[in-house]
Amino acid sequence: MADWLENPRNENSPLAGLKVLELARVLAGPWAGQIFADLGADVIKVESPEGDNTRIWGPPWVEHGGETTSAYYHACNRGKRGITADFRDDEDLARIAKLAADADVVLENFKPGGLAKFGLDYETLARANPGIIYCSITGFGQDGPRRDEPGYDFVIQAMSGFMALTGEPEGDPMKMGVSISDLSCGLWAANAVQSALLMRHRTGKGQWIDMSLLDCSVGLLANQAMSYLATGENPPRMGNAHAQVSAYGVFPTRDGPIVLAPANDALFRKLLALIDRNDLLEDPRFGTNADRVEHRAECDALIREATARWSRNDLLAACAKSGIPAGPINSIDEVFSDPQVISRGMRIVPEGMPGVRSPFVFSAAELTLDKPSPAKS
Repeated sequence: MADWLENPRNENSPLAGLKVLELARVLAGPWAGQIFADLGADVIKVESPEGDNTRIWGPPWVEHGGETTSAYYHACNRGKRGITADFRDDEDLARIAKLAADADVVLENFKPGGLAKFGLDYETLARANPGIIYCSITGFGQDGPRRDEPGYDFVIQAMSGFMALTGEPEGDPMKMGVSISDLSCGLWAANAVQSALLMRHRTGKGQWIDMSLLDCSVGLLANQAMSYLATGENPPRMGNAHAQVSAYGVFPTRDGPIVLAPANDALFRKLLALIDRNDLLEDPRFGTNADRVEHRAECDALIREATARWSRNDLLAACAKSGIPAGPINSIDEVFSDPQVISRGMRIVPEGMPGVRSPFVFSAAELTLDKPSPAKS
């Protein structure tokens, strides 16, 4: 471990030489840690003797290095080194404190105050390492009436407004197909840590970062939040429709639906020309985007009637040729067989373990993608 800590994994990676101690499990914290690992940082994942909970979140299972572990675990722990520590053991605690004294960053997702009794809280570690960037990830943050409640992605999706916006208008509220609250918090956390590292470069001082799943999810409400703040009215759940744009959604073809996204008047006119409905240009209901939003049902019905006469691939090809935003609704196997995804090298196989790289492409640096997730030590 010491030799590895003293030598960057890849000198040509953006975060080569950065030392990250990860005291996190499940998804939000490990997702941030994996981003740092892909960017070349030395990330040490510390697990309890029982292991990260996600190791047993299967099926599906992955056989690798003589170990059977869930695919979920391998989705967010690539490129790290793993150690086991029992915080009830004084020698193990001393070992972790020593690693923290030499680390640039600590990532943790214990409940607020949960690490203080082990001497692994920010105040204690900063006395030995004043430059440390200490990032705490919790469900609700370090203060407020819910600070002590556990944070789970599904609950946060419900509380943040995501579910009120997702699903068909007459159907039940729906969560997203990925753990968006956890994942977005991991992304925001990685951004926050790197900002704090730049600030440390100026000031010489470290700091404590307080990241909340709820805060991060509310922060993603974007135009939907502004719709409410501007009008005082809740944005409706709209299924695949867009609240501010029409025609924009899922449309049928003879052999399966596609997405069309002509998001301005010029693109809409191109679409009408393509589907041989230029006559609609004279209809005052469809002259501008605002008109089309007001008459969304009629507009979408006319577009659906026209697209249903096309084959899927012919319509997609024609849209591409005309510069009209459109795409297939891919299953996951179709995603990884898409020539664009293949060209961009999104699928990786470090040491025989498949994965998806962090989506960064640098002109003068490279990711470090040589190692799979650590085995349980």
